[in-house]
Amino acid sequence: MHETSATVEPRGPIGFFALKHDDTFLVANALGDIMGEGDGLFRDDTRVLSRWQLTIGGVPPSLLGAAVSGDNVLFRANVTNRPLPQLGGAATPRGVIHLERSRLLWQERFYEHLVFTNYEAQELRAPLGLRFAADFADIFEVRGMTRKLHGRTLEPRIERRSVLLGYEGLDHVLRQCAITFSDPPAQLSADSATWELALPARGSRELYLEVGPDLQESPGKDRFRTAAACARTSMRRRRRRGAIPKSSLHLFDVWLEKSRADIALLTTTLPSGPYPYAGIPWFSAPFGRDGIITALQTLWLEPGIARGVLAFLAENQAHATSAFDDAAPGKVMHESRRGEMAATQEVPFRRYYGSVDATPLFVMLAGAYAERTGDIAYIDSIAPALESAMAWIGGVGDSNEDGLLDYASALASGLANQGWKDSFDSVFHADGSFPKGPIALVEVQGYVYAARRAMAELAMRRGDHDDARRWRERAESLRRAVEKNFWMDEESFYGIAVDGERRLCRVRASNAGQLLYSGLPSQARARHVIEQLLSARFDSGWGLRTLATDQPRYNPMSYHNGSVWPHDGAICAAGMARYGNRSATAHVLNESFAAALHFGLRLPELFCGFARAPGDPPVGYPVACLPQAWSSGAVFMMLQASLGIRIDAWRNEIHVEQPALPPGVEQLVVHGVALGDAKVDLIFQLVGDRVAVSSSGKNRDGVRVVIDA
Repeated sequence: MHETSATVEPRGPIGFFALKHDDTFLVANALGDIMGEGDGLFRDDTRVLSRWQLTIGGVPPSLLGAAVSGDNVLFRANVTNRPLPQLGGAATPRGVIHLERSRLLWQERFYEHLVFTNYEAQELRAPLGLRFAADFADIFEVRGMTRKLHGRTLEPRIERRSVLLGYEGLDHVLRQCAITFSDPPAQLSADSATWELALPARGSRELYLEVGPDLQESPGKDRFRTAAACARTSMRRRRRRGAIPKSSLHLFDVWLEKSRADIALLTTTLPSGPYPYAGIPWFSAPFGRDGIITALQTLWLEPGIARGVLAFLAENQAHATSAFDDAAPGKVMHESRRGEMAATQEVPFRRYYGSVDATPLFVMLAGAYAERTGDIAYIDSIAPALESAMAWIGGVGDSNEDGLLDYASALASGLANQGWKDSFDSVFHADGSFPKGPIALVEVQGYVYAARRAMAELAMRRGDHDDARRWRERAESLRRAVEKNFWMDEESFYGIAVDGERRLCRVRASNAGQLLYSGLPSQARARHVIEQLLSARFDSGWGLRTLATDQPRYNPMSYHNGSVWPHDGAICAAGMARYGNRSATAHVLNESFAAALHFGLRLPELFCGFARAPGDPPVGYPVACLPQAWSSGAVFMMLQASLGIRIDAWRNEIHVEQPALPPGVEQLVVHGVALGDAKVDLIFQLVGDRVAVSSSGKNRDGVRVVIDA
């Protein structure tokens, strides 16, 4: 999704379990093992643990079950022994030793607690083995890129109950993996440890292990419990931020709560504020587009995320021109990486600006944040960044001066396509051929339109009527240009892009659905787009496909040409609601819920676009990120659109317009919608075939709830 098409896709997270804290994350299989096949313990975009495999009696145990706790803090696997070899007596039978394997991450450290329980009436001896390794591979190497040169692997330091592995990169940064054990192993080497465990009859034995960037105290119960308590307290604080929707349908509530927990997991507290990292494992880093869209999805519930995203992106806005970084003054960052390959410029992603839409989306978010909070003082503090962004959009960003924001990668090392569909083959003509750049995407023009409208509104709030008029005129001019250059009369739809030869790519893709979100299309044309998006060509039954089934290059197993991306469907659904079709929005929300039920109530980054068939589940995409921030946020964007909630802090009003509840939900309460110092509860109740709305709350003086049900 976010890096060059030269990368090879390794094994992904299907069947894997992820934990994360700040810039450290862990991906392992259901046994809790790391096998070095796309999994591992990663810190600052470097894999610091590439193998971590337990054996009992020389063989892997049998899996009983595995899960991550509901708050995303603790992973627990339950396993049992296979038959153990004879040790001077009869062989130990299968299934008499139970191992509970618990782990968590806290402040760059991986904590693991092993509890062995012997259910036999006699003492057993269990040979325990642990294989470990740290390849210190960069995240891009793990994804499949090859390197000609590497840094220097340091000599392992082995002590009685610890091993210290190290690597000095080509960027001259020392990276370490310190492994420590509560009980000294019987044998310890640079890649393995063994214990001869004596398990008392009907008794237990515990071991604690830690992996971190340095050697600390020996692991033990107190350290594990302290880390677990701190991690849970931190997560609880993040999950409780903002308003909380609760419904009468239990499984729908579980989906909402799991989505909140995943956003909390992915949100890292940076010096500039909270920032939702894009996804685990491949995109656990700040991405401009992803962070902005996640902030838009959750803005009505928790504006603090939007403020954190705006602050970080304003601080990291480009101020110079660089072909390698695809940077130009005013552009908003696409991606930021901290690994060795980024630092040595083997890849251009240390701070990369190769996205055409992050810049107008940044301004859109600023306008939406201002309307939601009325915090004009903060918006004024980032006003230079907003002005610089708009200058790039109207200047360098319009490379052929046709009035449309376009892109073309400056170097081959950058992204060939720079919209959200950034696969090399995601933009094409009706004959399947690839267009010549620069390319102007249809939905990006909608973002620019909305950004100019936002600038006009902010100018009005400051009393600058001339500036407001200028921005409105420029927005209207762009609207006319889009309607003229992208609309296809024969297809009653918008083409996906205009190429460098001013030729329209006459392809029907979900990009036109995202255009609805900006409010640019006319009412009549929006109606045609919605009708087609809800047709079987786009609607898979599990959500909206990225490409209609009758279009060239359609492939339901592709990354962007026919798959289903939950965030994409959510933006399209919110666009439908903008044009008054809330029943269509509720329909897409219901399909997403049905898909979530089959994915453990956790929507992945994407899944295949095969048509829904009775009795069959949706088909997963093997290397999709899970969790993914904007997939987790999709339910909240669709829910807001379906309920018709709009918060206008300028007027101290909460508007509810013609709400629709998801099918199967008879009541829904949004607890604690904050507006200034007030907190309002919004209650939606199905009464016959209509939805009744009421409100209650604290400190509501001056807050007006306007209901048009």
